Amino acid sequence: MMEQYKGATFGELSPHLFAIADSCYRAMINEHGSQSILVSGESGAGKTETTKMLMRYLAFMGGRSGTEGRTVEQQVLESNPVLEAFGNAKTVKNNNSSRFGKFVEIQFDKYGKISGAAVRTYLLERSRVCQVSDPERNYHCFYMLCSAPPEDVKRFKVGNPRSFHYLNQTSCYEVANVDDAREYLETRNAMDIVGISQEEQDAIFRVVAAILHLGNINFSKGKEIDSSRLRDEKSINHLKIVAELLMCDEKLLEDSLCQRVIVTPDGNITKPLDPDSALQSRDALAKTVYSRLFDWIVDKINNSIGQDPDAISIIGVLDIYGFESFKVNSFEQLCINMTNEKLQQHFNQHVFKMEQEEYTRDEIDWSYVEFVDNQDVLDLIEKKPGGIIALLDEACMFPKSTHETFAQKMYQTYKSHKRFSKPKLARTAFTINHYAGDVTYQADYFLDKNKDYVVAEHQALLNSSRCSFVANLFPPLPEESSKQSKFSSIGTRFKQQLQALMETLSTTEPHYIRCVKPNTVLKPGIFENDNVLNQLRCGGVLEAIRISCAGYPTKRTFDEFIDRFGVLAPELVDSSDEKTACAAICDKMGLKGY
Repeated sequence: MMEQYKGATFGELSPHLFAIADSCYRAMINEHGSQSILVSGESGAGKTETTKMLMRYLAFMGGRSGTEGRTVEQQVLESNPVLEAFGNAKTVKNNNSSRFGKFVEIQFDKYGKISGAAVRTYLLERSRVCQVSDPERNYHCFYMLCSAPPEDVKRFKVGNPRSFHYLNQTSCYEVANVDDAREYLETRNAMDIVGISQEEQDAIFRVVAAILHLGNINFSKGKEIDSSRLRDEKSINHLKIVAELLMCDEKLLEDSLCQRVIVTPDGNITKPLDPDSALQSRDALAKTVYSRLFDWIVDKINNSIGQDPDAISIIGVLDIYGFESFKVNSFEQLCINMTNEKLQQHFNQHVFKMEQEEYTRDEIDWSYVEFVDNQDVLDLIEKKPGGIIALLDEACMFPKSTHETFAQKMYQTYKSHKRFSKPKLARTAFTINHYAGDVTYQADYFLDKNKDYVVAEHQALLNSSRCSFVANLFPPLPEESSKQSKFSSIGTRFKQQLQALMETLSTTEPHYIRCVKPNTVLKPGIFENDNVLNQLRCGGVLEAIRISCAGYPTKRTFDEFIDRFGVLAPELVDSSDEKTACAAICDKMGLKGY
């Protein structure tokens, strides 16, 4: 199949992903310019599978024949199952939903061969580690580990997923047509190929197991007011297992969950935590450890594959979460939908603005086509000062802020904004009119989800681990920030990452792939017309067709026109300049109104 599309003229064969990948590769070779392929669509439409096929084709075109051992292209392809194991989960809309964004930058040398690559990831959904709702699952790796061969189950002290709090909040443990035991072995094989050693793999799964046991530690009221202690023998046993797996001090682990050290000018004060705060501390530790582990895996893949400083050009493939609108939408959905607004604007600017500017530049007389510009929505979310993320950062810095005070501040600030509205009787909900439709968000957990800080006690505990792998996940903090738990905004950092991505994309020639989900029941052979039409409208496809129809979708330079049609009037070609020759050819063929 890939051989068939190799070098074929675009449009000659039936539409296929390989046709896009081939024209992208050819453009890079012929024009010596970097390219990008932007894959978009709603959750479950097939973006990740599309990305994998594109990468397979680029590896086929840019691979080195006859090479042995781990080739760059093999490592690039095998990075997919590894990242999916730790970054994908079953959701309502998709059995293998990417809960992070990914931009794969494939580098090519002057011969068009792959010479290096880099994977950039965006906004892993941390909250899923501790909080899962029916009928969804946690990250795949947890279930894989519980289904591992008996010797690994024993070694990592895991078992039935139903026995772990972080997995049993939902009644969904299996995914149709997915064998978690086989996936575990395949993931470990892929880890070998991307350069993760056996020792490192064991350390990774030891950390995954520790997170599961951490979730089973519970607390009850302690002897002192507002203090807590381990609730029962089960919790004491799980604490022991966590300390054993992370190779850290058991007493230090318990203290890091049940109390805080407050630094004052007169010395340190130890403040006990009540049972609810201890649970929050436990979940914060689980989320921090998991996100550090995920970042380590991404860094390891990048270091193993290696980047080529002498690369001539790149082809970037973007697989990023589609527009999301659930029954309950939180901070993650706001960030995801902000991403989609940015990509929609990029699409608008490239397809519409550039099209219209080209006609103006060429002095072609045509009716100017209006299109919906979404800059006002982006300003509402990300403008500084005055945007929702800026307001959220402000609220996160005030100790007395609550989700109610944050919501009230938004209602007050944006009461006359045409893209923002407050649902009737809502205390913390707000609605944004996105390019793809209205989405109502619940602000209840926005403050917690925007705070990215490592508790000083957790940092000290894990940095002192006897396992060098765990200790390296938590390197010592700079002196000034190690004294206290400093707030760092996830929203602002994501906004900066997104800006850097858009800057990279602006240096490439973009190619767009819109994935369309045929139905909402995740079954083949069913086509829901209204739903599909809505996706085409939301993705700007109908608008793109409208503007193409209003303009001139096929363009050729004068010399291309002469190359193609000069045979019709060879006597006219050499005797005049290109523009005159083109006009003469059209006249000879009796064309009017050109």
